[in-house]
Amino acid sequence: MQNIKAHFEAEAAQFDSIIRRLIPYYEQMLTALVDAIPLAPDMRFSVLDLGCGTGAVSLAILKRFPQARITLLDLSPKMLAIARERIPQANLSQVIESNFAEWNWPDRYDVIASSLALHHLPTEAEKAAFHDRIHAGLQTGGTFVNADVVLAGSARMQDVYLERWKQYMTRTTPIAEVETEWLPRYYAEDIPASLAFHLESLRQSGFQAVDVYWKYYNFAVFGGLKN
Repeated sequence: MQNIKAHFEAEAAQFDSIIRRLIPYYEQMLTALVDAIPLAPDMRFSVLDLGCGTGAVSLAILKRFPQARITLLDLSPKMLAIARERIPQANLSQVIESNFAEWNWPDRYDVIASSLALHHLPTEAEKAAFHDRIHAGLQTGGTFVNADVVLAGSARMQDVYLERWKQYMTRTTPIAEVETEWLPRYYAEDIPASLAFHLESLRQSGFQAVDVYWKYYNFAVFGGLKN
């Protein structure tokens, strides 16, 4: 996690533009995440943004749900500083600098959301255990929704996924940069699991109505409800 933290610290000021160059249809991904929250727009409820980065997920949620109360959690102080400035003070409940994998959960939330963060958990066992922790950290009736990178179900389709991702990135990014910086970093730092694993793990953790809300090759939005 220290290498990841160092990269996030170095890239904080440019992070939003980097994400939109590298992540296919990022705005669609955020819209799908917000669409998955089954609450009325005028409701006041609590949100934990896990690995919040510069606050893009929280801002998308607040655009639809202006009464939401946001808790930001990230391991990068520079990312948190940007997110804190972007979130209106009236909507900001708490700002927590921590590695989410090591954080103790003192509260329960109505919504737990995450974007491009949880794939850093190293093993499927740790991912499954974290799903358990997310379930325990939700209020009854709460929602978990995650926008993240995933693996394909076969080696052949994984090759297709990565080729389509590479094609997307090279629309706005030189191919030399993609091949010497972004793809090597993906292989070195990202530890995704298959979407099928995530869906079954969420069910095993007790989530109901587990679903996929959006998908583009190796990126997906998925989650479930705590009844």
